Amino acid sequence: MKIALIGYGKMGKAIEAIAKKRGHEIALIIDRKNAGNITIEQLSAADVAIEFSQPKAVVDNIKMCFSAGVPVVSGTTGWNEFLQGIKDECIREKQTLFFASNFSIGVNIFFEINKKLASLMNSQAQYDEVMIHEIHHTEKLDSPSGTAISLADQIIQYLPRIKSWKNYSADESMPETDDSELPVFSSREPDVPGTHIVKYFSDDDEIEIVHKALSRHGFALGAITAAEWVHDKKGVYTMSDLLKF
Repeated sequence: MKIALIGYGKMGKAIEAIAKKRGHEIALIIDRKNAGNITIEQLSAADVAIEFSQPKAVVDNIKMCFSAGVPVVSGTTGWNEFLQGIKDECIREKQTLFFASNFSIGVNIFFEINKKLASLMNSQAQYDEVMIHEIHHTEKLDSPSGTAISLADQIIQYLPRIKSWKNYSADESMPETDDSELPVFSSREPDVPGTHIVKYFSDDDEIEIVHKALSRHGFALGAITAAEWVHDKKGVYTMSDLLKF
């Protein structure tokens, strides 16, 4: 399989290494240095594109893949307000988009646990406070993380008494809010691939679930697996389609 890498930071390099070990060819690398010089013809030589760039560039990158007729696997976060429009365009133009806020298999299992725990809390009103804390490396541009947003949206979906979420710096103390708002605290620390904590509080105890990434390998392997699965398909897909949860 010929892969175009769009974005060549730490994730792009990790994806490159795993792709080569699995027998794939890196047909094209697109980064900030050469993005303006890449032609549709050059991109169309790839079987699939894997896109890990920046929020301000992701929409143009995905549309470029659509124009080239190349399926795109995107893990860039921080652009949720444009996501539905891109999904609609993908369906309308009969193109292929695989989007995930997190490609780690472990995180996607964590998502399922988060949904189940939130649904259990429907009948447990004594756990009247819930919070999310996400910790990432200092180079991460968006806050909160896309994974934290996914966790928050799942809690809102499965625990109806939570109506909204709001982001806070980890330096801030637990805010005085009504019980319908979910605080999401964000920390940025050197060399942290990603840690996500969901915690429920009652007067008697606390319940906490945690996912801690030890390296970028799990994210990169998930992205490659997604590319292998989706490159011959049409439509919009997520990790739930791949993992069949």
